[in-house]
Amino acid sequence: MAKGSGSAIPATVIGLALLCLLIQSEIAHAAVYTVGDGKGWTLNAVNWPNGKHFKAGDVLVFKYNSAAHNVVPVNAAGYNSCKTPRGARVLKTGNDRVKLARGKNYFICNFPGHCEAGMKIAVTAA
Repeated sequence: MAKGSGSAIPATVIGLALLCLLIQSEIAHAAVYTVGDGKGWTLNAVNWPNGKHFKAGDVLVFKYNSAAHNVVPVNAAGYNSCKTPRGARVLKTGNDRVKLARGKNYFICNFPGHCEAGMKIAVTAA
């Protein structure tokens, strides 16, 4: 056995352990928010984010009746116009989880008239 080769294994193990701690630490600091609180994702949700402080990596949980609503992550134009951009991902399980990206995050319900009735939120994550 070459001299000093035994020390590479402990260094690798220590490196992997530190990486696991870092990942666990990031996950442990992420907050989980239920959109609409007890009412869930419903009409007039537009003001729900007010007064809350979100961070990148936090998770929004959208709970709703999937026969009556959905969740569509959109850009600012989609949010302002209540229009679903081409190719947008439509979430429709009734219990959707979305991890927030840094910056503005926009969500609408694209069932006819729902977004216009305030079923949309804009969340800024630091």
